[in-house]
Amino acid sequence: MSPESAFPAKDLGALAWRFSDTPVAYPQAVAEMEARVAAIRAGQAPELVWLLEHPPLYTAGTSSQPDGLRDPGRFPVYDTGRGGQHTYHGPGQRIGYVMVDLRRRGADVRAYVARLEQWMILTLARFNITGERRPGRVGIWVDRGPHPQGGRREDKIAALGVRVRHWIAYHGVALNVDCDLSHFAGIVPCGISEPRYGVTSLLDLGITATMPEVDAVLRDTFEEAFRL
Repeated sequence: MSPESAFPAKDLGALAWRFSDTPVAYPQAVAEMEARVAAIRAGQAPELVWLLEHPPLYTAGTSSQPDGLRDPGRFPVYDTGRGGQHTYHGPGQRIGYVMVDLRRRGADVRAYVARLEQWMILTLARFNITGERRPGRVGIWVDRGPHPQGGRREDKIAALGVRVRHWIAYHGVALNVDCDLSHFAGIVPCGISEPRYGVTSLLDLGITATMPEVDAVLRDTFEEAFRL
């Protein structure tokens, strides 16, 4: 694991960054997040954004249904305390685990989720991709044009899932960079099974960006999205 960005030890109001260059096991990531949440609440550590990848796996959020898992034996499945339904994580997908103190950021969970969405929208805009919110559908979507069965084809490119404990938020976002999109076939992504709604990635949209390039953009746009 790469070390966190340097910060003054006495300045617990600063935001730290961590970048992991190799996949991190999901249980390890959750354990580290929970430890960090406790430390932030106790005033013993600064807020943290952790950018990483996971080995191939599925997670089941608090709203998940049994029929949302189409291929139970394909990859490990982990129950998670974040909101939402089933989602996929794997190599080529950049996870942004954001551990922040909402007491310092307006104590408004909806506003916080909107900032996470804006973070993804701003990031995609740097790659000339228009990411959009959709009422009733979690995540950030890309309009792919008319669908053969009518309406518009829309693909999800970024997922969101948040948990809040004692006003400290964690979990966060997942941006599809160059992941294997066939792995999403093992679930009903976020409970949406309509054929005109699918998944996409930067690579699927013709953008060949390295993970360090994506990380640099994520760090830059985070400051814009969360500027108070």
